[in-house]
Amino acid sequence: MAAATSCPFFLSLLDYKTEKYVIAQNKKVGVLFRVFQLAVVGYLVGWVFLWKKGYQEREEALQSSVITKLKGVTLINSSESGLHLWGPEDYVIPPQGERVFFIVTNYIETPGQRLGFCPESPRVPDGVCADHADCPDGEIVAAGHGIKTGRCLNDTGTCEIHGWCPVESNYRPVEALLKKAENFTIYIKNYIRFPKFGFSKSNVLDGRNDTYLKMCTYNQLHHPYCPIFRLGDLVNWTGHSFEDLAVVGGSIGVLIEWNCDLDKDESRCGPRYSFTRLDVHAQGSVSSGYNFRFARYYKDSEGGMYRTLYKVYGIRIDIMVNGQAGKFSIIPTVVNIGSGLALMGAGVFMCDMILLYMMSKSSLYREKKFETDRKPTVPRKHREGRTSKAGRHHRKRPPAEHQKLTVVTAQN
Repeated sequence: MAAATSCPFFLSLLDYKTEKYVIAQNKKVGVLFRVFQLAVVGYLVGWVFLWKKGYQEREEALQSSVITKLKGVTLINSSESGLHLWGPEDYVIPPQGERVFFIVTNYIETPGQRLGFCPESPRVPDGVCADHADCPDGEIVAAGHGIKTGRCLNDTGTCEIHGWCPVESNYRPVEALLKKAENFTIYIKNYIRFPKFGFSKSNVLDGRNDTYLKMCTYNQLHHPYCPIFRLGDLVNWTGHSFEDLAVVGGSIGVLIEWNCDLDKDESRCGPRYSFTRLDVHAQGSVSSGYNFRFARYYKDSEGGMYRTLYKVYGIRIDIMVNGQAGKFSIIPTVVNIGSGLALMGAGVFMCDMILLYMMSKSSLYREKKFETDRKPTVPRKHREGRTSKAGRHHRKRPPAEHQKLTVVTAQN
């Protein structure tokens, strides 16, 4: 009995069920549905596949290495140290060729400093005093140059300190000493790799000889693949003047962007450069610019140590590399096509809602679309009457076999 009951159920699993469609001859809804279909097709083909390349597998985990090298010299004639020839070993900090480096364009020199006792600078608020009580012995001068000795010097109105004397010459420069630094050149060598696709490349194109690299300078139109940049041009491309930036310094960002379509030839994968000033928000304020200090130490003939202090202003270069690569893959292609088909279903749902609930003849459309299968109900009396009559009639009628026999006898 159980086998007979379950057999139709398992047989029904082999049935194929399909939907029943109702054609509604409504021009407004039909036009709306076709417009929606065209919009989905346009979005899928134009935006997803052509513009966003949705048929590709993407990788943004770019591995990058940057090596830099600067060239150029300039001659300075200062009142403190006289003639001095500045080369890359002097004005590039650090000199190792990293992706973040500093180029000296201006400086304030304080030569011949020795450890001893001298008055604090009157430009330091914590060093100003009226009597000895304002200069506690052993206290460090806040934002100053040494340690207080307990004495207030009446001739300067400042505390006596123990430190490198004389104290630093402190003033804001109005003219850059290394004006010719705009002609310095920066050689940027960039290696990139997309590990997922095993693709590697450099911004120095193959086939270029040494003579080309020694003579070329980057130009977006004429030499877009030359990795050598003139410092003055690099600053000017940010929209700022090199002359102004060289006086008090600043920070420049060099962005190298790699967007590679690996379905095309490898030669079409190249870097794109852009330049921006990173400290522009502080321009014109008291803390605008970029500077720091360093010292060079010497010994005299008697073995005593002295130093020359430099407060240097200049241009900080930050080289930033990013990018992405794409290559055809069946998985994102199928996923995006499926998304487009799902959007088509959304159009059907929207048009159904309009047709069935927002149109003037919505009730008529609902009757055509939805069918209800109901068994007709018969009152109880009628069911009993029909049953009794059928029983009486059944009793009066002879069996079918008897009827056939009767007919045959009559014929004989």
